[in-house]
Amino acid sequence: MIILFKDLKPVLRLFIQTRRKELLLGGALSAATVAAGIALLGLSGWFITATALAGLSVTVAATFDVFAPSAGIRFLAILRTAARYGERLTTHNATLAVLAALRERLFRCWASAGAARALLNRPARLLFRLTADIDALDSLYLRVLVPATVAVGAALVASLTLGLMHPLFGLLFGLSLILTGLGLPLAAGRLAVKPARRRAYGVETIRSRTIDLVAGQTDLLMANRLAAQQQAIAAADTYTAKADDWLNRIETGVSFGFGLFSTVLLVAALLTVAVLMQFGAITAPVAALGLLVVFAATEPFAALRRGAMEFGRTILAAKRIGPRLSAAEADFAPMAPAHELAFALQNITVAHDGAALPALRNVSLELRRGEHIAIIGRSGAGKSTLLSLLAGELPSADGIAAALDATLLTQRTELFQDTLRGNLLLAAPGADDDRLREALDAAGLLADVDALPSGLDTPLGEGGMGLSGGQSRRLALARLFLRDTPLWLLDEPTEGLDGRTARDVLHRLALSAEGRALVIATHIRREAALADRIAIIANGRITEFSRRGEAAFEKALDQLRPD
Repeated sequence: MIILFKDLKPVLRLFIQTRRKELLLGGALSAATVAAGIALLGLSGWFITATALAGLSVTVAATFDVFAPSAGIRFLAILRTAARYGERLTTHNATLAVLAALRERLFRCWASAGAARALLNRPARLLFRLTADIDALDSLYLRVLVPATVAVGAALVASLTLGLMHPLFGLLFGLSLILTGLGLPLAAGRLAVKPARRRAYGVETIRSRTIDLVAGQTDLLMANRLAAQQQAIAAADTYTAKADDWLNRIETGVSFGFGLFSTVLLVAALLTVAVLMQFGAITAPVAALGLLVVFAATEPFAALRRGAMEFGRTILAAKRIGPRLSAAEADFAPMAPAHELAFALQNITVAHDGAALPALRNVSLELRRGEHIAIIGRSGAGKSTLLSLLAGELPSADGIAAALDATLLTQRTELFQDTLRGNLLLAAPGADDDRLREALDAAGLLADVDALPSGLDTPLGEGGMGLSGGQSRRLALARLFLRDTPLWLLDEPTEGLDGRTARDVLHRLALSAEGRALVIATHIRREAALADRIAIIANGRITEFSRRGEAAFEKALDQLRPD
């Protein structure tokens, strides 16, 4: 149990932080619903029995009060209905809000430094975390925590009620109900952990292999592996079906156990109230009340059956998501904002997973605030790796790396199916329209946006569909301008643009980069010409430095591709 709580702790902490009041209110309303149901059933049984007995005698019938019990029944019925409605509204709203917060927190963890590699290597698995694993956690509150709490509360209420008839009767009933009613779900939950884990892995594998089949069917066909991939999907489906079969067997066993336990408990209660009636301890209406209270008190425990079946999946989801919720940033030391250096690298070595040789070897480099440096070299020399290191997206295997907050403009313009405003707000969520327009103006895109009928609210298709290549790059540039960081990292910022557009983008970039440190990885002369210094990188090593005005600087520019 301690291990289970440790796995659930990060998730439970987020539940409490996000919607504490609503979660507590939902639990209270659920308890009120069950309590009203027990009272309603018990009072109805007492009233019906008492009325029937009163009708046997004219004297008793004339004095019997039918109004107070009937008013109580009506009140309890209304209370139960209102509490049920409020409970469903509150608990589901709170649960959906918590799951949304979980998705946001998880996505932010993946958007942090060092997470891009995992997203790139296992997108299907991480998508499963955002969807199926998060969805599995709704059972934690709705089908485990609330039902268990309410069931225990119902057992205590029923035990106190029966204890008024006879203390030993109430005590034995309460202990039996709690021990057996909670013991069966706990046993089923433990038995279901392994098959639930297998089912989750099976479904995840089916999704992943199906995506591979659809996305890579041409390559699989060319390699004569199409049939093998289909067989792999079928094998995963068989694996999942076996896990489902085990879960169904456990659920059947739990259902049988609950049915047998409820029957035994009801028979024992019937015999007990019969004995109490025989000795004159209780009357017939009270006996009817006691039997119906016993019947009603067992119902909440039956609701734990579904939660027990899903408990294994919930624990697995919490175990996989929990560490990510509290994941630390990548191992990269931030500099103090007032530091005169934008970054400092000392004998840095970076190795990609599975690579035979390191991508960067013994690199030492410094850049001051306001300085601009161009990193040039052949493709694969290590330029993009160096930028990823400075952005904090790659850890160093050796050496010391420290940098100010940085913004990376990658080679590829990443735009999403959203409005222009939505794509800009990714860089500055709190920016108002005036600030967005200033950034668009600085990027040379404001006139184009104003010409659109919906302006900033113009929807874009997947990947920024609806904009030209030059407009997409300007939009990415505007997003860069919204990021008020002292260090900008540019990876071939004008690649793929025509000469006129590229020169305009670079001119605007130079104006906006005034006072900031700028690192440009490039093989184009016009981009490197923005720099004050040039560093040549080859085979992961920096082989040469030069400054503007030196002959080596002009020689390095001449090596690059002309405009």
